[in-house]
Amino acid sequence: MPQIASTLFGRDEVQRRVGELGRAIAAEFAGREPILVSVLKGGTVFLADLMRAIGSSLEVDFLSISGFGDGDESLGRVKILKDLETDIAGRHVILVEDIVDTGLTSSYLLTTLTARDPDSVTVCTLLDKSVRRIAPVEVRWVGFDCPDRFVVGYGLDFRQRYRNLPDILAIEDMDALQADPDALLPLLERIDDAAQP
Repeated sequence: MPQIASTLFGRDEVQRRVGELGRAIAAEFAGREPILVSVLKGGTVFLADLMRAIGSSLEVDFLSISGFGDGDESLGRVKILKDLETDIAGRHVILVEDIVDTGLTSSYLLTTLTARDPDSVTVCTLLDKSVRRIAPVEVRWVGFDCPDRFVVGYGLDFRQRYRNLPDILAIEDMDALQADPDALLPLLERIDDAAQP
């Protein structure tokens, strides 16, 4: 459906880059056990592949925060709906994000995590949409610099759809997708067909 969406980062490119990020993190934390913290739901696909790519001892925990309303971050005013189960005091924490956009939510999360006395808090994001940055956020590891486009796939959604696309797509015609949120479903069917023996 090239009239609605185009491939921004293909699945092979994504997997190669996630592997590189994992190896870099493993090297930096050799001999230590970091805890990877991800925000439900968008970051889970990236987190799953990243922790396998790190390939050394680590822990994982999750936060869930209030939604962003109409798709934009709510000026950094978010509510934690599910908090961490792990005490992060004295730990090396890596905040794993699917995308850092304005930085408002990431900044809030970093402040919240830092207040819990970890040894360190760093950020690893798959996509860095730095062109939209409002709040300064230091991102230690970046998968890809993302243009100012709405993207779906690999954990990123539109109305809870398309998280399971293996590619990251840029939406070319947002009006068409809003009019028919299921317009890209044939892409998922192609994936199912390709998986058949």
